[in-house]
Parts: sequence; structure tokens; C-alpha cells
Amino acid sequence: MGLLTFSLNVTLDGCIDHEEGIADDEMHAFFTRLMEEGGAMLWGRTTYEMMESFWPAVARGEVDVPPALREWAVKLENKPKYVVSSTRTHFPWTNSHHIAGDLRSGVQKLKDATPAGVLLGSGKLATELDRLDLIDEYIFLVHPRIAGHGPTLYQGGLPETRRLELVSAKPLGSGAVVMHYRRARD
Repeated sequence: MGLLTFSLNVTLDGCIDHEEGIADDEMHAFFTRLMEEGGAMLWGRTTYEMMESFWPAVARGEVDVPPALREWAVKLENKPKYVVSSTRTHFPWTNSHHIAGDLRSGVQKLKDATPAGVLLGSGKLATELDRLDLIDEYIFLVHPRIAGHGPTLYQGGLPETRRLELVSAKPLGSGAVVMHYRRARD
């Protein structure tokens, strides 16, 4: 069984707006390596639609971007992508799959079938999966910014505090810090 790792950009005040992070080559290289290490991506519908509206065109060479972004896009194109949605059933982007029905069993099946692990990149979905006790690890890229607005990490709340154990902390040249935590299991 693979691990479910929640990874996201976040500001010091918890903002997870994708436009608030520092988008440099080092950050893109980090997320490319992280994606390569995992067996699949997992998103909610909103994140999928945001990604689908841009990255396939980058992978096809239709958008002029730096090499680090093109590398990410090409690798993302080939990576299995799973989407949780109760409102959409058709996901035409290459290697996209729908998880429907019971969330707990659908995601557990995905974890069981993906020994290299699943990388979760949706804030709202993470809250739901954490409520179901399905997230094993957390890798946050903490940006040295205070956004002063939302959406924020775990905005929907959790029923109880999650204890985490630090696996590693790595500063990047931009001042952002990669924080890797594992769930502390009592």
C-alpha cells in the first residue's frame, strides 16, 4: 500500500491561493521531483479544472514557458491523475480517472493499488480526507509571505488536532521552506 501525501504551497498565514507562492525554477523542480517519486496525483474537481485549463497546452508546446515549467507539464501529462467529483464524470485529460461513490473506499483502493504513493494537491479535498484519517504525510512549501486573505489551509476545520512528526525541513533560495511531516500514530 502506498502513502497518501498532501502537498501544497502555503503562506505563513495559511493562505493556499495558488497565485500567492513564489513561482521560480527551484520550486518547480522540487514539485517535479515530488511528482516523479509518486505513483499518481489526486485532486478535487476544482483543482483538476484549474490544472486542465493550462498544463496540457504547455505540454503540447502551445504556451511559451521556461524549461522548468515545460518539464513539469510533460511529466504531469503522463502521470495518472485521479479526480474526486460528485458533479462531473467526464475527465478527458490524458491519464485522468474519476473516483466516484464512497470517498473513503475509493481513496483507500487508490492507495492500495499505488505502491509508489499518491500525491494529493487539493486543499478542500485534503480536509475531507484528513477527517477520514487517510492522509499519511504532509509536504508543505511554506512561502515567506503573509497574504492576508484566503482560502486558507483547513478552512473547513478538523474534528481534532493532528500530531505530526518532522521528517525534514529544507530552505530554498527564495526563502521558502519545504516542510515534510508524517502523521504521528498513537
